[in-house]
Amino acid sequence: MARIDLVDLAHSYGGNDAAPESFALKPVTMTWRQGGAYALLGPSGCGKTTLLNLISGIVTPSRGKILFDGADITPLSTQKRNIAQVFQFPVIYDTMTVGQNLAFPLKNRGVPKAEVDARVRQIADLLDLTPHLGRKATRLTADAKQKISLGRGLVRSDVAAILFDEPLTVIDPELKWQLRSKLKALHRELDLTMIYVTHDQTEALTFADTVVVMHDGRVVQSGTPAELFDRPEHTFVGYFIGSPGMNIVPAEVRGREARISGHPIALQRSYDALPPGAKIEVGVRPEFVDVAAPAPGLLSANIERIDDLGRVRFARVRIGDTKFAARVPSGFSVSGDTAGLVFDPSHVHVYADSRLVEGTA
Repeated sequence: MARIDLVDLAHSYGGNDAAPESFALKPVTMTWRQGGAYALLGPSGCGKTTLLNLISGIVTPSRGKILFDGADITPLSTQKRNIAQVFQFPVIYDTMTVGQNLAFPLKNRGVPKAEVDARVRQIADLLDLTPHLGRKATRLTADAKQKISLGRGLVRSDVAAILFDEPLTVIDPELKWQLRSKLKALHRELDLTMIYVTHDQTEALTFADTVVVMHDGRVVQSGTPAELFDRPEHTFVGYFIGSPGMNIVPAEVRGREARISGHPIALQRSYDALPPGAKIEVGVRPEFVDVAAPAPGLLSANIERIDDLGRVRFARVRIGDTKFAARVPSGFSVSGDTAGLVFDPSHVHVYADSRLVEGTA
């Protein structure tokens, strides 16, 4: 187990002399604590797999350093970094039994048989694989094979970290929730540093204590699921986290007031020193904007449709040329093609060039 420090880490597949904006991973400096559960979250091509491969040693960085517990491991091979990896597709030996698969990483390192047997029983029990220990792996389902792959990564108690690269892609959707919950329980039980790559926000938010959101090769925010939802530091985080995502609309902001399509919206904080020439936008999650009957003083919107999700309804509306989502309060009946929008000022955020502006109390 290890604390992992990334120091000015960056990588370009086109070489170190490539243009800075072409880097697959732009410079990042951050620390991941020992025993933490982390998720690298973002769309395809955002740099999350590149970052994982840099940590594992599959790729050597163009710039910067990687430290495990303060020791520079940047030039070391994957094997010498003492990490375990679980990939998108199960990596197991079909001709071996489940028990032999789980034991293989330990036997390879000369661990005494009694210790191997004890560890295999522990991991098999945690993964509900005990009844299958004597079965050949080739006869098992895809989800059971991926459990074996997870077990092979978890069986070594001395690893610096376990890296997961979208490990639930091939799993039946109905079983994904069970395996995510199982991984979370395993993390609590084994106290291992785990880093989980995914493009699925549900996987990231249910597994990780800390989610690292990536966009265009950059880490745009790192925080708890609640922090990402409540205070997105970048408009991409607001848009990418949540279903529906955050409403991001152009606005004019002065003091404690924002104007959207010329209509004033109250703000909880004051914004008197916005960067000159910056692109100013307002962000608010649909959960904090209520649909109401049209009335003077309310921002007017054209209703396009109502999405009924069972526990909550969202109205899809249009403000001029801008699409918007708002919550339909329980018991409210939508009539006509227009509605008023009621904003909660405490959840309206201001962004300059896509970055959150704090404002003053």
